[in-house]
Amino acid sequence: MKKVLSLLLCAALLFALALPALAAEPAELSATAEAAWIAKYGNVNLSLTTEEVLAAGYEYGDVVTVRYLEQELALPFCSDYADVDSGAPGLFAREDGTVMLAVRMGSFADVYGLASKTEYEDRSFSWSWNEGIEDPLRVTVSLREAGGYRDEYVLHHFRYTDERSDYPDLSDEEFANFRMIRTTGMGEGVLYRTCSPINPEHKRNTYADAAIRAAGVTVVMNLADEESVARGYEGFDESYYATTDFIALNMGVDVTSDSFRGKLAEGVRFFAGHPGVYAVHCTEGKDRAGFVAAVLECLMGASLEEVRADYARTFYNYYGVTPEDPRYDAVLGSITTQLSTAFGLEDLTNADLAAAAAAYLKACGVSEETLAALKQNLSAAPAPAEDEPAPAETEPAPAETTYIVVAGDCLWNLAGRFYGDCTRWSRIAEANALPNPNLILIGQRLHIPA
Repeated sequence: MKKVLSLLLCAALLFALALPALAAEPAELSATAEAAWIAKYGNVNLSLTTEEVLAAGYEYGDVVTVRYLEQELALPFCSDYADVDSGAPGLFAREDGTVMLAVRMGSFADVYGLASKTEYEDRSFSWSWNEGIEDPLRVTVSLREAGGYRDEYVLHHFRYTDERSDYPDLSDEEFANFRMIRTTGMGEGVLYRTCSPINPEHKRNTYADAAIRAAGVTVVMNLADEESVARGYEGFDESYYATTDFIALNMGVDVTSDSFRGKLAEGVRFFAGHPGVYAVHCTEGKDRAGFVAAVLECLMGASLEEVRADYARTFYNYYGVTPEDPRYDAVLGSITTQLSTAFGLEDLTNADLAAAAAAYLKACGVSEETLAALKQNLSAAPAPAEDEPAPAETEPAPAETTYIVVAGDCLWNLAGRFYGDCTRWSRIAEANALPNPNLILIGQRLHIPA
């Protein structure tokens, strides 16, 4: 039976990735939940099986409407807890056949006020419905939006490792998810994004710290930690990071929350008040840093194509996702949806993204004067340090040539290889009339001018 369910789960995921929904809308499902079925940590098990739900036509990544009592919840339909963010609820049809209402790292029964748990001296427990709820609880499930959670579901199924040796085709900077943001309107060498240069959890911090040192970063927006935690990481005092001006914001992952918006405004004010060379990071430099970088890119005049390409670069660095990968569209869809929600715009294709980003940041609490200072700082080339020696003259490439792009290449690294100066990447971009310098494809033939 378990093997059959595993096959059903795999088939459902592949079908969701490859094809639009062709069948008629799934019928509403009726179920019950008994207090005795509530699991130790508050998952509410239903009288349905995974096989029944999938056979009815529901697909992982759908958004479903769950009704019970007077409640109506819009929940993602997923295969496991890891398919949603920490603290988020969902309807889960798992590989072992169980179907449940659950909150990742939380108790659905407690969060939604359904039941109370009694624990006994022998470490056993029991749940009882709260006052006014009769046993069994009657629940219905119906389709709310086919594929409404599909992009997020796909992203939650990405996996990566923390071992440098598993990424032989990446540079150290790419392994650290470190890069200069070169979108339209952004000053050259002014803003970088990276994974955490101080948190050793994913074994990338030392690479990131070396990268911000090489780039001359002086001002850092830390989206992940509070200051005491940041300073408490092993090796912090010896890091280059410790010499920078940094603000520790300890943001959550819900970019729509008032807390996130308020802390983002605080970070923006910090950047505006501290001219320098900037870096923004969270833990992986992926979700929170990806969103904040996208907002700043939009503010400075980047196109939607540029923003999406920069966001997607992270998923190459961690997961090897290229434009040819069937998961690539889900990556682009994720940041597009996040920005659409933040900016209050259904379609970003022809939107004035700079105006939308400015309006969003003002709604977060950023003043017009602060925005003007921020834009000035991000558009200006950084001044060299007083004790910084003049850059050495570099020999031009001995002769023009062609080059075939391989995994891990970017214009920055190619300029360093052929000219001995990474900042001459724009010569390659111009020689090849690249519409987006952040996006080059494996197998692409590039002309390298002398």
